[in-house]
Amino acid sequence: MSDCQSLGDCDDTRVQKIYEYLDQALSTQDLDEIKQHLDSCPDCAGEYDLECVIRSAVKRSCTELAPENLKTSILERIHAMKAADA
Repeated sequence: MSDCQSLGDCDDTRVQKIYEYLDQALSTQDLDEIKQHLDSCPDCAGEYDLECVIRSAVKRSCTELAPENLKTSILERIHAMKAADA
């Protein structure tokens, strides 16, 4: 594994930070740190590339829309469960 002292263990970086980086769910400073880390760590860069491929495949494969009544059905079930617990 590469030296990932600034970001913790590479496993932690791969598991948590790469997802947050891809989702743009980090501060600007953290995004910059992860970008620099990915530029210098082939292990984490490989994990990042793999996640990009997976996300791209999922986007291409998931073109089916949810049924119009799905939201209503879920909300009705939630309300029924809450009423049963009361």
